[in-house]
Order: sequence, then structure tokens, then C-alpha cells
Amino acid sequence: MRLYVFVAAALRVPCFDGAAGATLLAPEAPSLRNSCDGEILAMTTYAGPIGGLPPQTELLTDRAVFTEAYAVLPRRVLRDIVVSNLPHWERSRAWVLARPLTGFAETFSQYLMEVEPGGGSARPETDPGAEAVLFVTAGALELTVAGAPHRLEAGGYAYLPPGAVYTVTAAGDAAAQFHWIRKRYEPVEGVSAPEFFTINEADVTPAPMPDTDGAWSTKLFVDPKDVRHDMHVTIVGFEPGGVIPFAETHVMEHGLYVLEGKAVYRLNRDWVEVEAGDFMWLRAFCPQACYAGGPGRFRYLLYKDVNRHARLWSAPAPMLG
Repeated sequence: MRLYVFVAAALRVPCFDGAAGATLLAPEAPSLRNSCDGEILAMTTYAGPIGGLPPQTELLTDRAVFTEAYAVLPRRVLRDIVVSNLPHWERSRAWVLARPLTGFAETFSQYLMEVEPGGGSARPETDPGAEAVLFVTAGALELTVAGAPHRLEAGGYAYLPPGAVYTVTAAGDAAAQFHWIRKRYEPVEGVSAPEFFTINEADVTPAPMPDTDGAWSTKLFVDPKDVRHDMHVTIVGFEPGGVIPFAETHVMEHGLYVLEGKAVYRLNRDWVEVEAGDFMWLRAFCPQACYAGGPGRFRYLLYKDVNRHARLWSAPAPMLG
């Protein structure tokens, strides 16, 4: 039985504000001090799947729930028997957290991938219209795009535009774990598609929400005003005591994977306890709020669909030529 729960990573104190359209190489393994200002490293953790099976003596009671407005997949349910094997992937497995399904995720799929050393794929994506974000939570990936290699370690982030030709290999002696978020890109006449880029979250300065004194912040990997992007994948963070002080109710669908910490999250009419390793899906217009009571910070990887007209049912989905 393999056990993967938390991976600790040293993160450099941020010295870069993320921006769209740049080709940015992920940094080398962190050193003991930040090269830009000499400050001591901050530490973070990334949750991963438990795997294996619970013992026959364990109680069934759990927090898993599927409703018409939201779903919660606790980390306890991400076991070996629910993994998927994907075409053209070797020594790899995927926990499918979300997929397009009427009444569930409508705009995206999200996989939690685990790739053994040397494993991976020379043909990872079979849909030429799909864009993707990769976010590494453990180990290291060798990502080759258009023949150029890029190394992604814990905290590494890559945006892959539709039609990108790339390969993925687990580098190093340990298994690589990463989130693979996919969406059918919606092209717009007169608006070019975004370019490929990579970065590490350590190099992205958190943007505090107004009037929160940093208790609630977001790491943005692209410029929110860049309408070339029709999805955003960000990292939302709360310090102990931080809150979303109103019921957010909006058109954007969400996928939230808790990277670290715990909190109480408002989902539609319910307050639900969530912790590192849990996944939440929120339908469009599902009310949401959050209270992060501590003792440590609470962070999650967030997907949302953005920057496009609401699709009318009579209009066919646009296809890339």
C-alpha cells in the first residue's frame, strides 16, 4: 500500500507578480534564502491522495456529499479502487475529481495525477481543442513543449494552450503528483489564444482582498483583464480568522482542491467542514462563503470559467479550425 498525504516544500519569499503572456521558466530547487531580497524561506504543504483502502474495522461515516448545487469529495475517499488509467500514459494513474456532466461540472475536468519515476506520456492530450493547467504538488515533472524542456517542482504551474504539443515525464526518484485541469477553449474572433508559460507559485505575490489586511488573498497566475484567457486557476489563501464575509453568488463554476489547512465552508445552505486533500465542486450561482478558524493558514487551488459571453443553448459550441 502506498501512502501519500502531505508534501512539505520550501517556498521563496515572493519577488514576482504573475502576468499573462510571458514565457517564464520555473525556478530551480529552492535555496535557503531568497535570491531577490535575502529573506528566510516560508514553508508550505501540499495535500495529496491517501490511496490504499481503509481497514474493515473503520466506520463508514464520512463527509462525502453530492447535491444539485455542490459536491464534496473528502480526501478519505480518494482510494486505489477509484483511480482511472488514461490512454497513452505509462506508470500513471488519475483520480478524476470532476468531469463534464449534466447537473455537475459543466465546463471543465480535473484530475489528480500520480506518475511513478520515469512514467508519463508522449501524447498526454487527445483533444486538440483542450487547454490545460498543470500544478505540481509532489515530486518533479519534466514538461517538454514544442521540443523545449521545462522542469516543474512542487508549486510549479504551467498553462498549456489548445493545440499545444507536449510530453510529460516524472523526473527524479519519487512519484510526481499534480493537478491537471482541462477545459475546451472558447475562441473568439479577433482575440488570440494565450501562450504557453510556466512559473512557480513561490514567485507570485499574493494579492490581498480589499480591506482584509492580508487575511484573505489570491495568487493570480494571469492578468484577470486579459480576455484571451477563458479560465483562471488561482490559489486562494486565508490566515487564521480570515473569512469570505458574504455569500458569493455568481455565474462562475468552481472546482476547489484544499492544499493545506482546514476551514468551515458555506455551500448553498450548508456549512461544511473541509480539510487538506478535500475537493469541492460548486455549480454556477451556488452561494459560498468561508471561515478559516485555524490554527494554520487555509489554502486551496481554485478553478473558474471567465471572460466569455454566457452561451445560449441554441448556439453551437465554437470549434477550433
